[in-house]
Amino acid sequence: MPLYRESGVVLRTHKLGEADRIITVLTRGRGKIRTVAKGVRRTRSKFGARLEPGMHVDLQCYEGRNLDTVTQTESLDAWGDVLARDYRRWTAAAAILETADRLTEEHEPAVQQYLLLAGALRSLAQADHAPELVLDAYLLRALAVAGWAPSFHDCARCGEQGPHRSFHVASGGVLCRSCRIPGALAPAPETLDLLAALLAGDWVLADGSLERHRREGSGLTSAFLQWHLERGVLSLRHVDRTPPQRTG
Repeated sequence: MPLYRESGVVLRTHKLGEADRIITVLTRGRGKIRTVAKGVRRTRSKFGARLEPGMHVDLQCYEGRNLDTVTQTESLDAWGDVLARDYRRWTAAAAILETADRLTEEHEPAVQQYLLLAGALRSLAQADHAPELVLDAYLLRALAVAGWAPSFHDCARCGEQGPHRSFHVASGGVLCRSCRIPGALAPAPETLDLLAALLAGDWVLADGSLERHRREGSGLTSAFLQWHLERGVLSLRHVDRTPPQRTG
């Protein structure tokens, strides 16, 4: 059975037997894979701590009939360990990992999704931006890569140049007056500007946004995500969006 090496991000784990775990990893070259890590639940395991959700690892595996088996692992970035120390960042990371799992298929190459995931976790670990902004930016971009790019400026139905004020999840974004339908929302213009900035990577505008626009934008992003996935991302319910306490 052939050996191979891959870099990847651990998405989730679950127990197998008395001492093993099944590790789901989004890899750069092979897409999502499921591997067996033998003995990692034993205290003397050499690499159990490296195979936790959010860890960026280099794996050596050999191919099996149903599941591959991890034979070696090296830590590339201990994002999971860093994020687990901060509740706000960890809850955002958990939602990101679950979404990445939902948007990818086993053994289907997904380089862009892998790069987006790695970039989001790196940004969270380095505390580059507010966790809720990193989360929403990841969700919007991951959906765009999957083929569901929302429109925050031009009409999502007819393409009429914006800006427009109405937003309808099922229609794919903002709607002009002619296309507006019952049930469309009317978010603040600043909220739509924020979401467009997150999708485009304009962090100057995003970092300067107000809390009320961030909350409204998060609600729209969550609704848009769950509409296209057709069922909820459970981790989103536990995301801590409480603003940090100011000191001094």
